[in-house]
Amino acid sequence: MPALRQLVDDTYAEGFRSIYGEVLLTGRDRTWLGHAVAAVTGHASSTILCDCEAGLSQWVEPADTPDGRPGAILQFHVPRFRKDRREHLEKVMLARISQNALTCPTIRCFNRLDTTDYFKLGRKIALFGDGYQFRDIRHGERGWVIPTLGGEFFLSRRFGFQDGVMGGNLWFFGTSEDAAILAAERAAQAVEAIGDTITPFPGGVAASGSKAGSRYSFMIASTFAEYCPTLRERLGDQSRLPPGIESVMEIIVNGRDLDALKAATKAAILAAADTPGLAKISAGNYGGRLGKTFVHLHELIADQPE
Repeated sequence: MPALRQLVDDTYAEGFRSIYGEVLLTGRDRTWLGHAVAAVTGHASSTILCDCEAGLSQWVEPADTPDGRPGAILQFHVPRFRKDRREHLEKVMLARISQNALTCPTIRCFNRLDTTDYFKLGRKIALFGDGYQFRDIRHGERGWVIPTLGGEFFLSRRFGFQDGVMGGNLWFFGTSEDAAILAAERAAQAVEAIGDTITPFPGGVAASGSKAGSRYSFMIASTFAEYCPTLRERLGDQSRLPPGIESVMEIIVNGRDLDALKAATKAAILAAADTPGLAKISAGNYGGRLGKTFVHLHELIADQPE
């Protein structure tokens, strides 16, 4: 295995600002909680065509949740450059909580951000109760109770939101597809353990790293052809893929702030570094054209032994 500084490119990941909401779901057990997490964060990998980027921040033990049941913290991110970002984030959270948390057996939904700005989602979702809904204090939280065929659904009255960061990333260059996937899996698991961040793609890993723009005017992003292994011969000198690399996997990291992204990125690098068949770790950037949140990889590993 190459030394860490040889393995990691001296480059940076280029992120951009977001606004995000954060909720805590609890359930009777991890099985139903897992179903809710999958449903609430479904189809939320990339803002290219998804309504948001959502994912699991961390699992929470029963001792640390308001109702003493297994919990999961989720984040929902919308790019700050959207002119309708607040209205859009509210619609995102309204739809995902009402259609996927409310409908999942045994689930409750708690706000996680105590901010000045907030959405009155509890009152809006409670209208599903058709006049039988009511306000109450449950588990130390003011919220709404909605009668359902399964029993009751409880959710907080208000849900806060605040500035966050999107687009942190790492690329894992493998001598085989299996090597690249294993490195990315290890990295995604390390990010989850850190908390305050999410990896929104399936399993935390993106096999379809993209670049901004396309030859088609109606596309805002497209495959990063210069790094596609099957295009190496066709592209010739235009290919940027190092010799011997057969697969590149990426993780995307969104989170609370730059410090959270840095902590998650460092943990991901260290977790993946000794993966057999991993030839290089790098990151994607656009020279500052996309965002102004930079995570410099070599700065993160400056305290690591040679």
